[in-house]
Formats: sequence, structure tokens, C-alpha cells
Amino acid sequence: MSLALSALLLTGLAPSAVASDIDDPAAPGPIYRTVTNDAGQLQLQTMGRPDGQDMVFRISGSVYANVEGNALDPMIRHGQKLFNIEGYNIRKLYRDLGTNRLYQLSREIVFYTSPTNPTQILTEWTNPVNGLTYPVVPINNEAVNFGPITVTSAYVGPPTRQMHEETEWTSDIPVRTDFGATLSETFGLKYGVYAAMEMFDFYVDDREVAARTVDNTVPIGPMKTKISWSRTSPWAPFMCLPESSVQGQLTYHARSWALGSYAEIEPWLRAEIDARWPLYQSTPSSPGPSENSWSSFYNKQLNHGATTWSQWCTTNGR
Repeated sequence: MSLALSALLLTGLAPSAVASDIDDPAAPGPIYRTVTNDAGQLQLQTMGRPDGQDMVFRISGSVYANVEGNALDPMIRHGQKLFNIEGYNIRKLYRDLGTNRLYQLSREIVFYTSPTNPTQILTEWTNPVNGLTYPVVPINNEAVNFGPITVTSAYVGPPTRQMHEETEWTSDIPVRTDFGATLSETFGLKYGVYAAMEMFDFYVDDREVAARTVDNTVPIGPMKTKISWSRTSPWAPFMCLPESSVQGQLTYHARSWALGSYAEIEPWLRAEIDARWPLYQSTPSSPGPSENSWSSFYNKQLNHGATTWSQWCTTNGR
């Protein structure tokens, strides 16, 4: 440990978990303590709090129309801001009992809000291509899980880069899912395949890095992390715009930042969750299948395939 890290620890900037966690076979902390690679420690702390409690990544951004050749003008202009988005992912680290395998367990809910007022949650949207109005379905994924990953002293994280006073790393994920094959539902997608790009940049201040990468300790609370997130993906399913015949996509651009718990989310957003979406106040209790925006729509709006996407659009458009 460097003198600088020792000084930070002595001044109380790197709190660690209580001794009772050290031998708890259900706690992630004892496994986290074995990691010596700084990048590995940073990555694990974005997956969840090493002390095993829930944490939140608050999400705030905008959604734009990405239309090649401006082909839908004047109905939808290329670059037009269609929505703001406001929500969060609530997550924790979960340990297979008595093993060195960790999961990230999470739920996420993100509301489409007015393009001029981010705190005005939209309940309906008028499709400018066909003139029909549809109910707006938020991103509401009951489980977004990752793992298991085996964590040992040899565990390493992604390559990092120094940018002024921050440490940064990147995760770019090409997503390809054949819903036509897996769900027998094409959602109007080209070839029935959902194809998207998810792009994340993580930023942690170097003082926070130093305080939270001290070997053989278990930091408590969330790491102060900032995330830049972009996604290019097909029209959202509630928009009833078939990608196969209506040229264009959506581009999401958002910021995210770590909070210690659900209680730290702004009151206006918690009021909506408490009233209508209480499941999203906490994380899943154990590993299980994950959802994304499309499979969630399939499960909840199409009743696991009892209704087709085309039927939903016909029934709900007015």
C-alpha cells in the first residue's frame, strides 16, 4: 500500500465493512476482499456495493430520432428530440452461499417524459406517421442480472485511462437478439432481430479511487461513480413503428450517477414508484432470467405471446 493510500485510510476516507462480515458465507465482502487489482475493485463496485446493500444508478437523459437521409421529414425530423428519460437501476452484489461466485442483481425502471419537461411522465404519445395515439410503456425490467463471475485474487478489471483527475473505462456492447426465433414475435423488426449498440463510459475521481482500492478492505456505501450512456436501437415497441417498413431508429443519450439507496432518489420520482411501481423499490432476492425493453413488453403487454405486437398496436391505437 502506498503512503498516499495509507494516509487516506487513516483519515477515514475509505470506510470498511464491520468485522462480522468477514466470515459471512452469504456476504459479498469476503470475496471482494481477495481482489488486489485496482481495476477489478472498481468494476465490482459499479456492479454493487461490496457491503451487499442495495445501491442505485440514477439515469437522466434524452431520446432522439435517428433517421437516415431525414426520410420521415416533416413527420419526424432527423435529430428531433422525442422524449426525455428519467429513472434508475437499483442493484446489489449477490454471493452464491459459501462460494466465490458473485452476481449483479438489479431492476430498472426508466420513464419516457416530456421533451420539454423532464419531470412530466408521459402516459400517451401520438405517432406522427399514422396519427394514432398509443399508451407510453416505460422501460420496466423486473430483473437485469449478470453472472455468476468467479472472483479470486487473480480477478482483473477492464483497461482504465487517466483523464485529468479521473479514472475512466469503457464498455461497448453490440446487442443482437433474434426475437422471431426465441419468442416467435418479430415486433416489426427487420428479420425479427433486435440489433442495438449499448455504450458506457465510467468515471471515478482519483481521490475516490484511492480511498476505495485499499487492499484487504471492504468499502461501505456506494462508490461515487458517473456514467455516460448511449444506445442506438429500433423504435420502442409502444411507438408502433415497424422498423421493417418505417426507416429510422432511436438514439438514447443519458448520464447516470451512483446513489446509496432508493431513499436518495428525488421525491417526485419516488412518489411515482411508491404509487404505481413498488416492485422497483428494491433488488431481486436471487438470480434468475433477465429482461430487456422488448422481452419485458412481450411478457407484460403481450401477456407472454397471448397477443401479438401488431394486435396490441391495433387495439391500443386511437
